[in-house]
Amino acid sequence: MRKILTTLFTFNPLTKERWARFKAHRRGYWSMWLFGVLFIISLFAEVIANDKPLFVSFKGGWYFPITEQYAETQFGGEFATEADYTDPYVQDLINQDGYMIWPLIHFSYDTINYNLSGPAPSAPDSVNWLGTDDKGRDVLARIIYGFRISVLFGFALTVISTIVGVMVGAGQGYYGGWLDLFGQRFIEVWSGMPTLFLLIILSSFVEPNFWWLLGIMVLFSWMGLVGVVRAEFLRCRNLDYVRAAQALGVNDRRIMLRHMLPNAMVASLTMMPFILSGSVTTLTSLDFLGFGLPVGSPSLGELLAQGKTNLQAPWLGLSAFVVLSIMLSLLVFIGEAVRDAFDPHHQS
Repeated sequence: MRKILTTLFTFNPLTKERWARFKAHRRGYWSMWLFGVLFIISLFAEVIANDKPLFVSFKGGWYFPITEQYAETQFGGEFATEADYTDPYVQDLINQDGYMIWPLIHFSYDTINYNLSGPAPSAPDSVNWLGTDDKGRDVLARIIYGFRISVLFGFALTVISTIVGVMVGAGQGYYGGWLDLFGQRFIEVWSGMPTLFLLIILSSFVEPNFWWLLGIMVLFSWMGLVGVVRAEFLRCRNLDYVRAAQALGVNDRRIMLRHMLPNAMVASLTMMPFILSGSVTTLTSLDFLGFGLPVGSPSLGELLAQGKTNLQAPWLGLSAFVVLSIMLSLLVFIGEAVRDAFDPHHQS
């Protein structure tokens, strides 16, 4: 593995040339930076959108509600349960002998705003910048949290699927014979399985969650890279340097990892941004149909479903559509830049 990472990411002349070709693709280069900034911002969602203050100063004491729970009695209240910082009574208690520093958005993804000017879903205003959904939850907060879940799910699914697909393709291409024959027949049968129907059936037995969905999707998404890796190993196994290594007694594992896999990883890396965008789309589709994350989870697909149900509230569907369009467009642009960077026939 160290050899592969060194080959791909060490700034040798070949890597420098690839990086130059990537930077020359201006649309993909700036898309990478923009997507990176948006993703980093979403990682700090609790600091940006939360119904708890970032910091509370009360009677000379310092409190950090976003990391620790404090009882209402610690601020002079009556209940020993966790303080509700959105309650005007608790706010008055704290403001009498201290102050609070709030996040930019005073709502978390599951916070219900009970002080709406009209029935939910309410239109955008100075409090809820993108309005609320049909349960009175802030749309912007749910978008920030939903963006993070979608990207993290896509990253996890892409990495695991790539590892499994590369291993299967490498084994088939290197050994060939019956292993390759049976492997191809199994892939043909397995790829024809109705994934959505299986998810619907399984959801009646187990309540879906992030890890459950990830495991199910991995079972059907690892086949995307098998063909590419298999073809590269079939080509490389007959080359002179591989045959020489075999004649010298080098074991198969070492030959595959050190001498053949770096070549196959070039083709794999060019496809990974597209696999990532497909993973995000899959999760969004499942959430839209109601077979994705648990009810109440921040989800872009669930927000789209609300937009379809509440046509009188166009800000719901439009907000989710714009976010998904930007996210998937950036990923596709990055994928195009990576593909051009690893294409030896493409000139910067």
